[in-house]
Amino acid sequence: MPLFDVIRGALSNPNQQASNDQLGTILQTVQQISNQQGVNPIATQAALSVVGNYVRSSLQQQRNTQGNARAEAIVDQYAGTSPNRSALDALFNSNQQQQVAQEASAKSGINASTIQAMLPLLVPIILYLLKTGASKSNNQAPAANTASNAGGGMNSVLSAFLDADNSGSVDIADAISVASQFLNRR
Repeated sequence: MPLFDVIRGALSNPNQQASNDQLGTILQTVQQISNQQGVNPIATQAALSVVGNYVRSSLQQQRNTQGNARAEAIVDQYAGTSPNRSALDALFNSNQQQQVAQEASAKSGINASTIQAMLPLLVPIILYLLKTGASKSNNQAPAANTASNAGGGMNSVLSAFLDADNSGSVDIADAISVASQFLNRR
């Protein structure tokens, strides 16, 4: 799981925000979303996978038009474990939100209106997972140019997420599943 490998690297890097507690909070929040909406956790993961692909596309577009700093600012501002309609609106217009809901519904079996209700919860949690690679310091000076933060970005997880091709190596649901296995072994 390439994305989780980058997250695991962030976990072992004291200069990055990732922590086992943060991963545990993400997993717990995803479980709570499933419980609150009365949907199967596997269906929620399928929806997360679709929403994650749309988040990636939107963040790539933001980065391409406004630079790395814009994509990182969105992650920093909207990442969290609480519902946040502003996070959703920062990434998608209303037509895109409906498109995300329709595709997630088709892939997960969850009805589209339930997906619409879940989006303000799912988007911030995806951004929170991406925030694991952010620097602990507020210093925004470009880091040394390495493969994990090519382009001068400070957030290795976000960079890996945005720079991957469409091979499925950056699937959010897979990363969360591997995170669960990782934490259960600790």
